[in-house]
Amino acid sequence: MITFQNVSKVYNHNSIALENVSFKILPNEFASIVGRSGAGKSTVIKLLIGEERPSKGRIFFGDVEVTRVAYGNMPSLRRKIGVIFQDFRLLAAKTAFENIAFALEAAGRPQWEITQFVPQLLDMVGIKDRANNFPHELSGGEKQRVAIARALINRPDVIVADEPTGNLDPINTWDIIKLLLKINELGTTVILATHDKEIINSLGKRVISLDRGRMIRDEQEGRFILS
Repeated sequence: MITFQNVSKVYNHNSIALENVSFKILPNEFASIVGRSGAGKSTVIKLLIGEERPSKGRIFFGDVEVTRVAYGNMPSLRRKIGVIFQDFRLLAAKTAFENIAFALEAAGRPQWEITQFVPQLLDMVGIKDRANNFPHELSGGEKQRVAIARALINRPDVIVADEPTGNLDPINTWDIIKLLLKINELGTTVILATHDKEIINSLGKRVISLDRGRMIRDEQEGRFILS
């Protein structure tokens, strides 16, 4: 489903974010990309969603070469990839329901679909009773659940979670990880970028390890090992 072929990203001679990275992620796979801060995890995500272009190499999403997609056509590709961020990125003046609905409205979807689909997603992520609450009225875990529901709104083929538990306490952290596992079990590919060693070592899933922009390990049922 996703292929990185000898991908490098160089910002300047003193800043090499990725160096000759190659991997494939299969449909319905749960894969974690791990590494210390600055290892290149976020760069991989930015390249995958076309937010940035590689300095060298090729990136494919299915049959589409991401590196060749014109800027104007990028939104249609991004609708196939739901992204979850560490800082939630919710709209402060909109309720949980409205934050999720906004993504459908922006895509020009009809009101009946919004009315029907948004409550289903809120129920799936376990916060249907918080639909009318604003972000400042939600806990960190609840905010992240809204963000996950929003990422699922276009029924994407892939969910990319960039440090989704970085701002959460241990209990909420594991609730979010369990939710990502549930989403994966329902047939969506999940890519988790994290530096949380405990999460990785408990998952028993595929682990792609980065260190200073280089891929140093790619293991099924991997562990967080950087040295």
